[in-house]
Amino acid sequence: MYRVCFVCTGNICRSPMAESVFRAHVVGAGLGGLVEVDSAGTGGWHEGDGADPRTVAVLEAAGYEQDHRARKFRASWFDRLDLVIALDAGHLRDLRALAPTAEAAAKVRLLRSYDPAAPAARGGVPDALDVPDPYYGPLDGFEECLELVEAASPGLLEAVRAAVKEPAP
Repeated sequence: MYRVCFVCTGNICRSPMAESVFRAHVVGAGLGGLVEVDSAGTGGWHEGDGADPRTVAVLEAAGYEQDHRARKFRASWFDRLDLVIALDAGHLRDLRALAPTAEAAAKVRLLRSYDPAAPAARGGVPDALDVPDPYYGPLDGFEECLELVEAASPGLLEAVRAAVKEPAP
C-alpha cells in the first residue's frame, strides 16, 4: 500500500479538502486498493473535530465525499508514509524540521508543485506555491482552495501512479 498524507495547520480546511479530492482521483483511476489517502495538521487544536462546515459545503457542492476527523501529524508517522503533502511553505518547513531523518524529510512536498500551471517558487517568493488558508475569510476562499487542489491533483496522481508502478490507462 502506498500512503499519502496531506498536512495543513489545523486539519479542518485545506488538508481534509485535499484528502477528499485526491481520494476521488485515486478511486477514479482504479488505484483505491493500492493507495491510502489521509490528512493531518501541524497543530492539534482541532483534534477530533469534523471539517469546517465551509469545507464540507464546498466539497459537497462539487460532488466530493468526506468523512473527516482532525488529528495532529506525528513524527513517528514518517516510517509508514510514502509521501507527505504540505499545503503551504510553512507546513513544508515544519514537517521537514519534524522529520527524524533526511530520508523522511525528502518525503515532504508542496501540493502545488504538482500543478504545471502554478508559478515557480523563485525570485525570493517562497510562498508562491501556497494554497492560501481560507479559515478567516469568506466562502470564496474555500472555493479557491478547491480550485488549487483540483489543479494539482492530476499531477500528483501521475507521480503516485509512477511510484506504485501502475500503467497509465
